[in-house]
Amino acid sequence: MEIAYKHPKSLKSIQTKYCPGCGHGVIHRIIAEVVDEMGLQTRAIITNPVGCSIYADMYFDFDSVQPAHGRTPAASTGIKRMLPDHLVICYQGDGDLAAIGTAEIIHAANRAEKFTTIFVNNAIYGMTGGQMAPTTLVGQHATTAPEGRDPINAGMGYPIRVCELLASLEGTKYLARGAVNNMVNIRRTKKYIRKAFEAQMRGEGFTMIEILSQCPTNWQMNPVESVEWLEKNMIPYYPLGEIKDTLSTAAAPAQAH
Repeated sequence: MEIAYKHPKSLKSIQTKYCPGCGHGVIHRIIAEVVDEMGLQTRAIITNPVGCSIYADMYFDFDSVQPAHGRTPAASTGIKRMLPDHLVICYQGDGDLAAIGTAEIIHAANRAEKFTTIFVNNAIYGMTGGQMAPTTLVGQHATTAPEGRDPINAGMGYPIRVCELLASLEGTKYLARGAVNNMVNIRRTKKYIRKAFEAQMRGEGFTMIEILSQCPTNWQMNPVESVEWLEKNMIPYYPLGEIKDTLSTAAAPAQAH
């Protein structure tokens, strides 16, 4: 009998610390599936910084490094340059990537660093108390925006579309935005991740997959409500799909040694 579904080798079988309804667990699962399918478990390294992403090393059964908050692209740059035959995954949340680490990610992308960033966008600071993030939507409530994000009167600015921002840089080769709110989007997001990992292993340049994810705890919703809110509010502002694709169409997918 053919096995159609099994636990990924690259993902440990332990109880999760993530909140009920959080999207991180699903994202971990599809990353691990792709790593297994590409045969890269022994050559995969994840860099996961401060934030909810700091738990990632508990779940992935391959090497990990925990950089300082916002400095994940710098750490990934050093690792990938020293170990170019390894799969280096820069795993960041929106506060880490789009706030304290903005300069890091922009310059890494501009230099065409050959690692892949997995950017988890749940439009809020998750671990530190639900503060407003650079990706928080206009009108969305946060502990530092109790009346909702006001870009004009309160001087809070507008939500940043990171993929579109990075698309203007010559060093970015592949940028896509997925979501984990339903099975259709989960499958599409997995395909984006696979495409980015293959491009990285071919050495094509900077790749990033932004993933819209639920945060029921800090959105103050139950898991079902958070899925509905993401579909109604986040996807219209952060449209899904491949934002930039300048990859070599003639190159064959990388194979594990």
